[in-house]
Amino acid sequence: MRKRLRCRKSTWAVLACALLLACGAATASLWLPHARQLAASTFGRWADGHGGGQEDADADHSGHEPGEADSHDGDDGDLHDQGPGAPAAVLDHLHDEAAALNLSRTAQENVGMRLGKVEVRPFERTITVPAMVVERPGRSALQVAAPLTGVVTQVWPLQGETVTPGQPLFDLRLTHEEVVESQGEFLRTAEELDVVEREITRLEKVTAEGAIAGKTLLERKYEQQKLRAIFRAQRQKLLLHGLSEAQVDQIAAKRNLLGGFTVAVPEQSDEPGKAGSSCLLQIEELKVTRGQHVKAGDPLCALADHCKLYIQGRAFEQDAALLDKAAAEDWRVTAVIEASGRDRQKVPGLPIVYLANKVEPQSRAFLFYVELPNQVLRSHQRPDGHRFSSWQFRPGQRVELMVPVERWADRIVLPLGAVVQDGAESYVFEQNGDHFDRRAVRLEYRDQDSAVIANDGTLAPGKMVVVSGTYQLHLAMKNKAGGPPDPHAGHNH
Repeated sequence: MRKRLRCRKSTWAVLACALLLACGAATASLWLPHARQLAASTFGRWADGHGGGQEDADADHSGHEPGEADSHDGDDGDLHDQGPGAPAAVLDHLHDEAAALNLSRTAQENVGMRLGKVEVRPFERTITVPAMVVERPGRSALQVAAPLTGVVTQVWPLQGETVTPGQPLFDLRLTHEEVVESQGEFLRTAEELDVVEREITRLEKVTAEGAIAGKTLLERKYEQQKLRAIFRAQRQKLLLHGLSEAQVDQIAAKRNLLGGFTVAVPEQSDEPGKAGSSCLLQIEELKVTRGQHVKAGDPLCALADHCKLYIQGRAFEQDAALLDKAAAEDWRVTAVIEASGRDRQKVPGLPIVYLANKVEPQSRAFLFYVELPNQVLRSHQRPDGHRFSSWQFRPGQRVELMVPVERWADRIVLPLGAVVQDGAESYVFEQNGDHFDRRAVRLEYRDQDSAVIANDGTLAPGKMVVVSGTYQLHLAMKNKAGGPPDPHAGHNH
């Protein structure tokens, strides 16, 4: 009987132990982390109290009383060990361990992480307008016409060549009858004027001796005055025909008719009455060949002046008021020009030249124009003397214009990649020692390039924040926390 009772008690004990083990295994996720933390803490305190040798000596010389805890031990998780060789400076401020992330140098390079400084500055809210680079009407295109009738004997430039003002373009053999007659009359008048001047010199000596009356000398001087007036008129006539001052002086000095004529690159000037600039011009089209007969006024070639260009913006009709305000305030426009690959070239500080006074009937676009300075990227001169150049901007290029419509003061402006959004929250990763703290910020405005952060003390000016690779850091932070909770947890469907 007693033996049977002992067997029953042993059976119930075994069943109780099995039940306890099953319950412990089922709830291990709840009590196991706390047990491990308690065991580690207990073992650490036992090691501090029973360590020997050099560790005890170091503890005695550390400046702590026996039993006093070291400031780097215990449960203070807000300070991180910066490792050997790290600066002795402490972290900037305490942080939440759950919102801090450590990344190795390799991991930072893998995500393409870059840092930027937090700065407070004014910000311009802009609108983006599609646009295109165009030539300046009446300035960029230049037609060179034949000043006189003749035959083309030489074509000096090549198609697409770069030329400068004063450089020869074409040689013409003059065949215009009126020009030939005008030169002959001019030469004949010059000869007659020489004869009258020599006669006056002779009469002045004879009159001084009293051989003849002074009336004869006076008549010769009147004749000289008339011939000089005719000579000046004929000189102006030749200049109007297209001859230069040097060519007319050459006819008068050598007493030979001009049989050929050289057409040179004309001077270019944006302001009438001022001397032309030495800007480079390009031969866009040659319209004549050697041996071709041309009349006065026939086009010889077309030149292009691309030293300055316009950007033609095509805004919506409802944006006209914003553009009027930007032009009135002299707010400068930024041009974003697409380049090779994914590069985007920004050209800031461009002035608005003028706004159109009408809206296009078909497209309902409101046109405005922005001045675009240009520069030569490459200039190559061949062994034969011909030079070819490439310009930075070319008519027909597609452009986006960022037109400022509002200005804000004292804002923290960061690149768009510095801010990551998760639902209604916006985060920035701030460098804090050897780790990065995630800061929740208030995003006031964002466009395709920048993010405007409220200057409410969350980010201090001068701090370094991650401006590239922020989204990868955010994913690493979520993975560290175990990922987002299951949205279907606790629901039965």
